[in-house]
Amino acid sequence: MANWFECKVRYDKLQDNGAVKKVTEPYLVDALSITEAVARITEEMAPFISGEYIVSSAKSTKISEIFWDDAADKWYLVKVAFITIDEKTAAEKRSVSQILVAGSSFKGAFDNFMENMKSTMAEFEIVSIAETPYMDVYKVKLGNLPSDASKE
Repeated sequence: MANWFECKVRYDKLQDNGAVKKVTEPYLVDALSITEAVARITEEMAPFISGEYIVSSAKSTKISEIFWDDAADKWYLVKVAFITIDEKTAAEKRSVSQILVAGSSFKGAFDNFMENMKSTMAEFEIVSIAETPYMDVYKVKLGNLPSDASKE
């Protein structure tokens, strides 16, 4: 299971009008620890940023799954309640999960979410869908795992 960390990167960005403005942009990184997340985002951002930059914060998230769409350019956070019935009390129980969904629009994210949920047998209800400020999401790089070094 993936551990997703939100990392904020602060740097000087060249604006369309030619001015330089200090910005802080959030990214999502799959890592085992906050230390690894900071190292990964530093590695990922180095080719794209000229000049100095700093990872201003890093924190774990409660994102349980990500539904990808390579054609999409935005990320939406879907809070979904999975509904189960307690066999002893016959009471309805809800457990809320957060799923990050790629989409070019709100409708695109909703359609992507519903498409990915087709195979689930569980009853669910969408609690909310909101656009996130994430600039990009970085999956784990399997070639960089420490266990690969021992195979040489």
